[in-house]
Amino acid sequence: MLRPLEEIHQLKDKVQLTIRVNYISSLLTIIFGILCITFLSITQIIPYLFISFGILNLVNTYFYFKHRSLNLTYNISSIMGLATAIAITLFSGGINSPFIFVLAIIVFTGYISTQTYGRVYLNLNILIIVLIYSQSVAEFNFTPNVVPIESRNLFSLFSIIFSVYMLGSVVGKNLLKAHSDLHKIKKDNEISIKEKDTLLKEIHHRVKNNLQTVSSLLSLQSRSTEDKKIKNILKSSQNRVISMAMVHEMLYMRKDLSKIEYSSYVRELGDYLIKSFKGSENNITLNIVIPDVKLGIDTAIPLGLLINEIITNALKYGIEDKGHGEIYIEIKKLNKLDYELVIGDNGAGFPKDVNFNNSETLGLKLIHNLVRQLQGTINRDHSKKGTYYIVTFSEVKHQFIPDPKTIVK
Repeated sequence: MLRPLEEIHQLKDKVQLTIRVNYISSLLTIIFGILCITFLSITQIIPYLFISFGILNLVNTYFYFKHRSLNLTYNISSIMGLATAIAITLFSGGINSPFIFVLAIIVFTGYISTQTYGRVYLNLNILIIVLIYSQSVAEFNFTPNVVPIESRNLFSLFSIIFSVYMLGSVVGKNLLKAHSDLHKIKKDNEISIKEKDTLLKEIHHRVKNNLQTVSSLLSLQSRSTEDKKIKNILKSSQNRVISMAMVHEMLYMRKDLSKIEYSSYVRELGDYLIKSFKGSENNITLNIVIPDVKLGIDTAIPLGLLINEIITNALKYGIEDKGHGEIYIEIKKLNKLDYELVIGDNGAGFPKDVNFNNSETLGLKLIHNLVRQLQGTINRDHSKKGTYYIVTFSEVKHQFIPDPKTIVK
């Protein structure tokens, strides 16, 4: 996408191109008309068409500075040029007229203006050339060749020179300039995007470092107290901070700064939590089934916090200290932007009558609020041993509206 200043420069260049082409084409057609009368002895219609176009095109250019509508000026010039070129072609030999190549110049100028105009003039000119050919092979020629026989070679020479000069010096030169400007803008945009990516990576890196600093402060604070309850609160808070820091760490380490590979993030988070609660030597199996799922930061962080809370509850209350246990995490794609998370453990579980809405436990309240933030639903899966949840959620930018009756069960 072009920045506003670049759009202004492009519009200015487009105006200058149209005005320049109009001035040069007007001057050349007037000179050509005068040469037809004085040098080629053409006294019928053709020189007057040249001179008329030149004068009317100058008037059209003058009125641009009154109404400031570039499209209007361009289309009037193109229509007048097309009509003049057709008439001169018909009265100078039809399909055999060397002036027929001027029709191609109008197509070129159309494509310089916009792709739509270019296609319109291309199709129109193809139809006109076919009609000119049909008229030329008809038994009765409606438009006789008014160029004297002795002047036809010179008229062909001047027509070809006129066409080549317009195509090369006017259209081609400005087309090359436009291409050069676009290349420069593209290069500037690439540099700008690279600078923004570097800056964004630096921001993610700094956020990660700041969150790790907070985590370290919480760890130091927990060491300075002997109260087990406070220690647990500080430890839970530290894990929540770490789960957020991991998202920023994975973002600044990837080329794609908008999304993270969620499978590797969940595995890293799960391994960290298991070691944090059960130590390096443990009997916990982490079973992760997450295909190629990439999530943006606005979804990844609340979902990471949600997984953090559920795994923490499983490790603290579900799986016995030295016992063997399994933590299962699966994310399935329901459609383009909606997902389903199946997460749980095969531990002791907790009572079926526990309700997220009226629970006094911070972890369960946080789970409920995170599900709401993700515009999703959460349900207990009572068919499995232990504690399992089925969570539907969406990318945060996509409003997934759940059935109010199934928000929490």
